[in-house]
Amino acid sequence: MAETDTTSPRERYRTQVRTEIKERAWEQIATAGASALSLNAIAKQMGMSGPALYRYFASRDELITELIRDAYRSLADTFRAASGPGPDHTALAHALREWALDDPQRYFLIYGTPVPGYHAPDDVTAIASEIMTTLLDACAALPADGPATPFDAHLEGHRQWAGGHPAPPAALRRALTFWTRLHGVLSLELAGHFTGMRFDPALLFTAELDDLPAR
Repeated sequence: MAETDTTSPRERYRTQVRTEIKERAWEQIATAGASALSLNAIAKQMGMSGPALYRYFASRDELITELIRDAYRSLADTFRAASGPGPDHTALAHALREWALDDPQRYFLIYGTPVPGYHAPDDVTAIASEIMTTLLDACAALPADGPATPFDAHLEGHRQWAGGHPAPPAALRRALTFWTRLHGVLSLELAGHFTGMRFDPALLFTAELDDLPAR
């Protein structure tokens, strides 16, 4: 039996308008960046007045928050699906790259230059922490691969960013190495810095990934 849609016509219309506003916002971001996002410009494109659009998003920051929330939730769901029956840092890495290549503007909104003057609310930070927790689970499942380093000892006392995850310091270091090195490759690739270098960025990404367990 098909499920009955219990939302009212007004609620469905509001959802449709909010969706279109977000689509227009992504178009603006692709053209001029998130810092240039203008609700008044979006209203004009949609044939609305500025005050009418503000009934759907009260401010530019509220719209940015919604876009960032959607982006983080999309990546969190992607990571969860890539984890499958157990944590796998290789699967997470390739899922991250596919997700980033699928929509570079979405990637840069959350991992690019911060929007000046914008501060994400706590619920957005919580979704970002969920992504890191999935990565930490995968890194903690890997066997220890060498003696402790001075940075391992440093991380033992500086692990607030891990959100209380019980991973040992070596796994914390591995997760940070994964995050910084692979995001570095992705950011350069998506920004077009490898275009004239005539090598395959996918192979570089894989080589960096293959080198991670030895670190």
